[in-house]
Amino acid sequence: QAQLVESGGGLVQAGGSLRLSCAASGSIIMINVMGWYRQAPGKQRELVAQITSGGITNYADSVKGRITISRDNAKKTVYLQMNSLKPEDTAVYYCAAGPTGPFYWGQGTQVTVSS
Repeated sequence: QAQLVESGGGLVQAGGSLRLSCAASGSIIMINVMGWYRQAPGKQRELVAQITSGGITNYADSVKGRITISRDNAKKTVYLQMNSLKPEDTAVYYCAAGPTGPFYWGQGTQVTVSS
């Protein structure tokens, strides 16, 4: 069974850090692009960052300089290092992967940043 399994969410104070991980397992193939999206209450899901198997990255303007995406192709795992977190970063964070964009989705992990 193909799945993306996320971990690392939680509660942190403003200015703190969290590291999210997402591992692809099962029959997942062709995951050239892996990324993270987030959805805050009452808002649409938005791209946070994505990375290709060759290491090309793309970030939302709101997170540039604070959040870093990386991946381990051998482990089919993508990471999201989040620093200098703000209350507006509070959301459910979803891992996504696919040949050119999000095709597979994780179940989501809650990130809450208190002020």
